[in-house]
Amino acid sequence: MKSSEDGPALSIGDLGARFGLATHVLRHWETMGLLHPARDAGGRRRYGADDLNRVATILILKEAGLGLTTIRSLSATTDRATRHEILRPAAEELRSRIAAARASLELIEGGLNCAYEDVTHCPNYRRRLAERIDARQERNEPMNRPNTAGGKLS
Repeated sequence: MKSSEDGPALSIGDLGARFGLATHVLRHWETMGLLHPARDAGGRRRYGADDLNRVATILILKEAGLGLTTIRSLSATTDRATRHEILRPAAEELRSRIAAARASLELIEGGLNCAYEDVTHCPNYRRRLAERIDARQERNEPMNRPNTAGGKLS
């Protein structure tokens, strides 16, 4: 699919500058099948209005945490069920990261709100330590294995 000729035809440098992207990024996206610029008589890439929309879409989806392969799969389908199949794992991963970030924030805020000079004296800190020790004993896990569970310190 070639770009629309509607609107100004931008060079690769102009398109990159418009979005703050290096030209090699746009070339990479083209090799991945995400962009399909038209070519002028000299073989130079010319980007139109459709390409502006594609680049903006790619940037929005990347900001949402999607990889280029997933973005390519999404752009290749108009089927709702396929779109859901592609996005469902990304949504689950994002929910998991949000839960971990919330737990981390609770932990940090607990430390900030602790009235004790030494945070290790905070009752909730001590409770968390006991819970961690008890939980690892119940599962027979080594004490040095990281745990991503969060919660308040204070």
